[in-house]
Amino acid sequence: MVTTPGLRDRHSERDALDRLVTNVRSGRSQVLVLRGEAGVGKSVLLDYLARGASGCRVARAAGHEYETELAYAGLHQLCAPLLDLRDRLPGPQRDALEAAFGLSAAPAPDRFVVGLGVLGLLAAAAEDEPLLWVIDDAQWLDRASALTLAFVGRRLLAESAGMVFAVREPSNVPELDGLAEVVLGGLGDTDARELLDSALPGRLDELVRDRIVAESRGNPLALLELPRGLTPTELAGGFAVRDATPLAGRIEQSFRRRLDGLPAETRRLLLVAAAEPVGDISLLWRAAERLGLDAGSAAPAQSAGLVELRGRVRFRHPLVRSAIYGTSTLPERERAHRALAEATDPAVDPDRRAWHRAHATTVPDEDIAAELELSAGRAAHRGGVAAAAAFLERAAELTPDPAARGRRALVAARAKFESGAPDAAHKLLAIAGLCPLTDVQRAQLTRLHAQIVYGLRRGSDAPPLLLAAAKQLAPLDGESAREAYLEALEAAIFAGRLNERIGPSEVAAAARNAPPARQPSRVIDRLLDGLATRYTRGYVAAVAPLQEVLAAFERDAGGDQHDMLRWFSLPWLVAGDLWDDETWHRLATRAVRVARDAGALIALPLALGHRAAVHLHAGEFAEASSLAEENQAITAATGNAPVRYAELLLAAWRGVEPAARELMDWGLQNAVGRGEGRGIGGYGYASAILYNGLGHYDVALAGARSACEYDDLGVTGFALVELVEAASRCGAHEEAAAALRRLEERTSAAGTEWALGVHAWSAALLLEGEAAESRYREAIERLARSRVAVHLARAHLVYGEWLRRENRRVDAREHLGTAYDMFHRAGAEAFAERARRELVSTGATARRRTVDTRDLLTPQEGQIARLARDGLSNPEIGAQLFISPRTVQYHLGKIFAKLEITSRAQLGRLPQSRL
Repeated sequence: MVTTPGLRDRHSERDALDRLVTNVRSGRSQVLVLRGEAGVGKSVLLDYLARGASGCRVARAAGHEYETELAYAGLHQLCAPLLDLRDRLPGPQRDALEAAFGLSAAPAPDRFVVGLGVLGLLAAAAEDEPLLWVIDDAQWLDRASALTLAFVGRRLLAESAGMVFAVREPSNVPELDGLAEVVLGGLGDTDARELLDSALPGRLDELVRDRIVAESRGNPLALLELPRGLTPTELAGGFAVRDATPLAGRIEQSFRRRLDGLPAETRRLLLVAAAEPVGDISLLWRAAERLGLDAGSAAPAQSAGLVELRGRVRFRHPLVRSAIYGTSTLPERERAHRALAEATDPAVDPDRRAWHRAHATTVPDEDIAAELELSAGRAAHRGGVAAAAAFLERAAELTPDPAARGRRALVAARAKFESGAPDAAHKLLAIAGLCPLTDVQRAQLTRLHAQIVYGLRRGSDAPPLLLAAAKQLAPLDGESAREAYLEALEAAIFAGRLNERIGPSEVAAAARNAPPARQPSRVIDRLLDGLATRYTRGYVAAVAPLQEVLAAFERDAGGDQHDMLRWFSLPWLVAGDLWDDETWHRLATRAVRVARDAGALIALPLALGHRAAVHLHAGEFAEASSLAEENQAITAATGNAPVRYAELLLAAWRGVEPAARELMDWGLQNAVGRGEGRGIGGYGYASAILYNGLGHYDVALAGARSACEYDDLGVTGFALVELVEAASRCGAHEEAAAALRRLEERTSAAGTEWALGVHAWSAALLLEGEAAESRYREAIERLARSRVAVHLARAHLVYGEWLRRENRRVDAREHLGTAYDMFHRAGAEAFAERARRELVSTGATARRRTVDTRDLLTPQEGQIARLARDGLSNPEIGAQLFISPRTVQYHLGKIFAKLEITSRAQLGRLPQSRL
């Protein structure tokens, strides 16, 4: 690399950047975050990087303090030169990019489909030439750009591409946490002294020099700026700064002192430049002309080294911009924004024009408010929910009519909530609440407040609020009221045993008085009625209507993507509650597909968790594990709360006690903290599974008891099975018999092979002789006709154990051997070990476990291998796993080497259990 003039020290930092460029040139991706306080030299290092990246295509972008609300503003700086490559992308990704950047009128894209499109665009460009993206002032990136760039950065691996971020510390960019970083400190004393001496001609008092070096802490910009404005006397020996202001503030003060000496015309021009974050030089001069400023106004600022006007506006440092804007008066700022608005072409950039107009006044103005509302609509259409919320918030502030202000504040609150800013949403609701609202708007306000509470804390606070909203909406908007009743019932189900006042039965009783559904009724109307029956008249009475709901949901919601994404979890829980393994499977499969196709990465983790549970019960632990891994990758990328129940169930069925206990402890703490009582039942059930497998029946009994203390939807029935076995093994026969009666009531009403099969082997545990054997055989026959292979293996295990106790060793070996093989192939090692011990007791020798590819491949490699085996192309695998096609190919190369094969076709010849 070439040497950048003015660089002192920074040897290790330069080495890190040199290695990054070397890696990118050789086809190994790398991402690096430079962190440091203002003025420490991050931008200088980025210049060094760009100058030395010969052979690479370098694209630069910078966050701007006044553009943080404009969605994808930072990302557009990087992607605009590459958009001619978008035809290489899959259709959904290409469409998402075009919508995000305003190139089409397509509906708002999911931001993570945009992320996949950016990843694909970067990978395509890197195939032609090594690509380096350099992002300065990342702390001021708009959130959509920050999320997308971090998403892409975490998925680069085998592309000739690199990304380097410079971010000020302390930082508010959590999206970059966890990426490789270099933290910049101050210069060493020797280099600091040399830099200071180079900036101050003439003799400098030694004690003053020491004081400046100490107070600057080696910060290069501070060394250059702090002495400016000091008198020769002060520099000669009277330097005595005792200012407690943070360093960034003191540097900014130094810039302010330098600004004070500039002509008034120059300061006005700089203010216009500071208020215009894009750096559009032609826009600056058009605005300047409206203020009567000519090109000569810029000369003093350029001579002082505060700004460059070459092709685009570039300030010496972001603190110069903030110093200019911060020292100006409100009327001065308004004049600058007004000039910028007048100079902005409304046909080319109507949204930025509206934003400048909004900052050009503090007086309510309906014309500007209406323009902002239109901008919000365009921003939302592009997927910029945060930008839409910002436009709407300002529109509400500038609305003169109180009724219109209330309407806009309510819409802005909804946008703020959807953009992940609940505190701001609460403030806007407060504003709306002070305005004259219609009865419908007042009810909508109540519902949104309740939804915010439920979104923040899925506990006992939400059900009464949602129920109140439903009752308020009932005489005004029947459809919205029924939706609110269903939301209240969902909240009460999840709050479960932690409900303090209003539980599912109370909400269900109120919902039976909801306005009648319009005809033909929606699937969510039938879901509400079915669940209301479940919690008012009991399990048995609800079986038939809920079975009809499941059939309707599969049929009707199959064509309604919104209903599937919003409500799929409740029908899936109902299917499990009814022991309907076929519908359970189909709903989870469809939910994953719809969420993938829609790029709905908020809903996808939950759908993946449901699908993982289906695979787990089918004995397909590897597939379940892969889905759990994908789930974690998505929640890590989105920053949403992790959904780890499938991961816990896997650990429990596998019998991995330390991992399962850690997940249980973590999950219980989080569930109680959130007020999510249903989680307590779920973790009790997982504990019962774990310890029944390990043969610690007393501990399993405690977990099963906890799970069965409350009727948790989709949990209690499963837990009753574990309670019967644990209690019978512990000699608690009356407790086992009582649990069996509760189980029989449910399974007989459900009537599926799964339900009747688990009841049969549970009943057999409490019987003797021919009666017991008949029920064991019935269980095996019924479960063999279901999808729940792990329960079929359980039935073989308990039958084999009974046969062994009956001294029918030969018969016992057959069923124990079958159970051992099934559990071992699945990966349920605790249950497999239980079967092995029983086999040994019959005098048989259990077959030694063979090494399979699960011991060779990482979880991600296993998932890629299975998808490739199933015929998916590299781009299709990449889109599903949120990695680039080139990274897929990189992993396939490692997979082939580990498996000692040479082609994808050979993957298909491997046994399914080995992948």
